[in-house]
Amino acid sequence: MGKKIMIVDDTEAIRMSVGFTLQEEGYEVVEAKNGQEALDKLKGTDKIDLILCDVNMPIMDGIEFLRNMKTNESYSSVKFTPIIMLTTEAGEDKKNEGKELGAKAWIVKPFKPEQLIKAVKTLIV
Repeated sequence: MGKKIMIVDDTEAIRMSVGFTLQEEGYEVVEAKNGQEALDKLKGTDKIDLILCDVNMPIMDGIEFLRNMKTNESYSSVKFTPIIMLTTEAGEDKKNEGKELGAKAWIVKPFKPEQLIKAVKTLIV
């Protein structure tokens, strides 16, 4: 069984294309449409090896998701899971906020599949 990666993005086409790219590399994929759905799924899982997260989403955005995941004891089992932000948000303020909350990489959409896989392989072995 491959490493498990959660994709958190409100755009179905992004979840599908990223999911396909990851599955082609042998990763298992879990999807969520927003930060709240991701938190709900994280409560019911034993292990996620990496999280790919958008910033701008309805219900709960990526920054709020990170804040909740890192500070709420309910998520202590995934508190140190590496996170890559996949977003159209290129602003330095958001990027700095994300990194302060533990994002290990920031990839701006659109991106090449090779760029994504390189970042993933850098963070999980």
